[in-house]
Amino acid sequence: MDLGIRGRKAVVCASSQGLGHACAMALAAEGCELVINGRDPAKLGAAAEGIRQATGARVLGVAADLNTEAGRAMLLAACPQPDILVNNNAGPPPGKLDDWDHAAWLLALEANLIAAVLLIRAVLPGMRTRRFGRIVNITSAMVKTPHAAMGLSTAARAGLTAVSKALAREVIVDNVTINNLLPERFDTARQEFMAQRLMAEQGIDRATARQRIADTLPAKRLGRPDEFGATCAFVCAASAGFMTGQNLQLDGGAYAGLV
Repeated sequence: MDLGIRGRKAVVCASSQGLGHACAMALAAEGCELVINGRDPAKLGAAAEGIRQATGARVLGVAADLNTEAGRAMLLAACPQPDILVNNNAGPPPGKLDDWDHAAWLLALEANLIAAVLLIRAVLPGMRTRRFGRIVNITSAMVKTPHAAMGLSTAARAGLTAVSKALAREVIVDNVTINNLLPERFDTARQEFMAQRLMAEQGIDRATARQRIADTLPAKRLGRPDEFGATCAFVCAASAGFMTGQNLQLDGGAYAGLV
């Protein structure tokens, strides 16, 4: 299926690894020109070269911290008029309310709300003028199924969801869509961190820890990053212009609600 986005310019944040990298790979396979991002120049360079070799796409890596004004400016300077923006950033660690002081809340909001909103603010006018734009926010299943240990993530990303929903209703008239992807339990470095945490807490081996995590899902397996990337590419398709303000859950059937 041709998604109709060949030649479109895409900025994919936090894409040197994990779900961001999977989205970048999928968009590159559809013929997009990419700007990818990460903090580690060596890792970013390797990711960019890997995408080029796999897809033949034009890929520019920008080493920058999205949580800073300077970092966001570097990203936008590399691609001043993107057609596609995929917002992504590392999530805050799990913990307890007693752990989260004022500084912890500010860090979570900066990374998982403010950085994304300011990037959206920067690219929306151009997208509306050109009458094409696809904005995808990688949030979390915790937006719709909060857990106490993930309070920082839930709060910040729910805020991004609210802002995006409001904007989506305004900009759809100009063929600009804003949608959110809500992952849970994908086989990335994040789940490796969670497995290592479970191993330490319960004194179990890695295979057992990973399976216990997978068993929390009806699918009884972890999601594959390429499955996530393919969904991102579809949401960015030219033919997806009538879908906006949505929260698409990629969670192996974990969400128990009706809507």
